[in-house]
Amino acid sequence: MFFESGRHFGTMNDKVEKDTSKFDWVTKRSLCSLPSVFNALRLQVEEDVKIRNALRPHNSPYEFSVAANGDDFSVLLEAKDGHRSVIFSLCEHAILVRGDNGNKMFEVTLTFNDEGECRLNVNEKERDLWQVRRMALEELLFRGYQAGKS
Repeated sequence: MFFESGRHFGTMNDKVEKDTSKFDWVTKRSLCSLPSVFNALRLQVEEDVKIRNALRPHNSPYEFSVAANGDDFSVLLEAKDGHRSVIFSLCEHAILVRGDNGNKMFEVTLTFNDEGECRLNVNEKERDLWQVRRMALEELLFRGYQAGKS
């Protein structure tokens, strides 16, 4: 910005500065909590499972479902010859993702970055919700039935 004789002459960034000065970071930061992100993740996973079930061939011998239990929810693959699952757990400092054997696949932590975005961190990389869902569910949703048959 330039100042001349007490008058203010704005720059092209003036509008951007005004917009960011009114940025409600407090509300945005409060929404960047593990319980909020966990609930959003569960809703999006439920939609993923609904879509995946709709893409199965007619008379498929397998089906996917979501089961919620307190601070956990599971995505289940049910087939005649067995079942598999991925479990999402809301913990104190992270969201833990485990396979049906109980082994940790990865954990998700949160950060509120300098752009005012709530970002998910997995293995020291920033991720979007869809990327976390893919990391957790791709094997189960697209190879799980074949893997369960072997």
